[in-house]
Amino acid sequence: MNTNLMKSLPLGTSSFEKLRAVGQIYVDKTDKVYDLASQIGNFFLARPRRFGKSLLISTFESLFKYGLRDFHGLKIESLWKDEKKYQVVRLDFSEIKNFSSIQEFSIQLDSLLIGNFSSIGFSYKESKTLLCSTQISNWLKTLPIASLVLLIDEYDAPLTACLDNLKLFEEVRQKLSEFYSVIKANDAALRFLFITGITKFNKTSIFSGLNNLSDISLSPAYGSLLGYTHKEVQDFFSEYLSCASEKLGFEKEKLFKKLTVHYDGFCFEETAKQKVFAPWSLLHFFSAPERGLKDYWFESGGKPIVIVKYLRSHALRAPEDYGNEKSISLNALSGSADVESLSDVGLLTQTGYLTIKRIQGTTAYVDYPNLEVRTAMAQLYLEQILRGRTVEQVGAGEIAHLLATGNGESIYQNLNHFLRGIDYRAYKDFKESTLQSFIQIYFAGAGLRAKTEVHNHKGCSDLEVKAGLRHWVFEFKLVQKGESAEKKLREAEFQMVERGYGSTEDCFELKRMAIVFSLEKREFVKWSEVL
Repeated sequence: MNTNLMKSLPLGTSSFEKLRAVGQIYVDKTDKVYDLASQIGNFFLARPRRFGKSLLISTFESLFKYGLRDFHGLKIESLWKDEKKYQVVRLDFSEIKNFSSIQEFSIQLDSLLIGNFSSIGFSYKESKTLLCSTQISNWLKTLPIASLVLLIDEYDAPLTACLDNLKLFEEVRQKLSEFYSVIKANDAALRFLFITGITKFNKTSIFSGLNNLSDISLSPAYGSLLGYTHKEVQDFFSEYLSCASEKLGFEKEKLFKKLTVHYDGFCFEETAKQKVFAPWSLLHFFSAPERGLKDYWFESGGKPIVIVKYLRSHALRAPEDYGNEKSISLNALSGSADVESLSDVGLLTQTGYLTIKRIQGTTAYVDYPNLEVRTAMAQLYLEQILRGRTVEQVGAGEIAHLLATGNGESIYQNLNHFLRGIDYRAYKDFKESTLQSFIQIYFAGAGLRAKTEVHNHKGCSDLEVKAGLRHWVFEFKLVQKGESAEKKLREAEFQMVERGYGSTEDCFELKRMAIVFSLEKREFVKWSEVL
């Protein structure tokens, strides 16, 4: 297939005008854009990073500034009847960064406001008595009714930048609330207000009087506004699917299933029915399919700053919780939180590490959306477990390769390298489930789908994982000081055989390993391969 004839991918493009001008693929969601833009209202949308929030903001900007100029052939072309051109102010709060005091923040905020409002006629005058926000407020009062469109991207960027400094956080929040009070006081001038962010901090004190702000973050009507549905991937990226299928030697249908496992599964709406792919990851795959299904969740820019800041003052949940489904009330998920009461489940859901899987009554059950994010989350846990070191730094960086090709002795030694890197002072209540979780996280951080407590009709194995053409089954036993490790090993061997642990899938070589952990030595001391 001649890839030069294919429309280019919109990878990293956040300008709708540029995307349309250079002919990049645009997944047409303009019917939903129309649903919002046709209303005279104020809207808020929370989504994880790299889901296209900035491109959406740019789409609204083009529509209101230039009408249908950039929308030829799209769904909205037959829907949009408003021929009026509006004054548009677009504020990207992610431009405000690297401040260490409220004075530095205020200077950057004023600069952002002056620069962007000046583009549509606002004139700032140096004054010791009239603040910038006051001058903007006075100027807004002179505008015709419903003549201004205000688009605010990444509203929470300045807040997450100081999440680990409570005093500065409160000062920044107060300064931002003053700005939103100005917007509320001049609501008559607004035709349309749209605000995006990742997290939802206390709405009352951040947005002050904006009590008419409609939060559409969990709305089923806009569950697929950002991200790609299955149909959209198949319709808009059909040629790229075919190209990737040829390069990797997979049938197109089989490849799509693999892509679904790796990059799909995000659900942002309260009925838990709509799932979407992560655009950033999928577009990266299509740009270089010969690399295989790599993990792109951390690849650009590392962890979200809100996660980095949160982890400086909070630990992740216990390792045993890594593989467990979590729950959170719908009210907590749809509501806003103060920085002091920000829950780990709520934060991880808003940042995309967890996603809605099902709803029961007023409770949302959340879990990892896909294999890529499951791996990324395991890497976060590994940083905590290994006190900031990597598995390579503790000499345990080859586990996926060893499971696929190595022998039992090499795996035994590698597991002990990993276990010796753990600070056990943080895990005083050490149980077999703790050990299972450590190993599960270790495997998951290497991109493997490890499962604990795998049931059959006779019992359940401790941990199972597939690597290459092998299916490994592990049975762990803990031995205390004075107990016989050899006896525990025999118990594990008997249990694996008696209960028939392990898959019988023809395409996988079954490998079963009994292994004994010494609570005194904090490492494995005995192992055997069970035939």
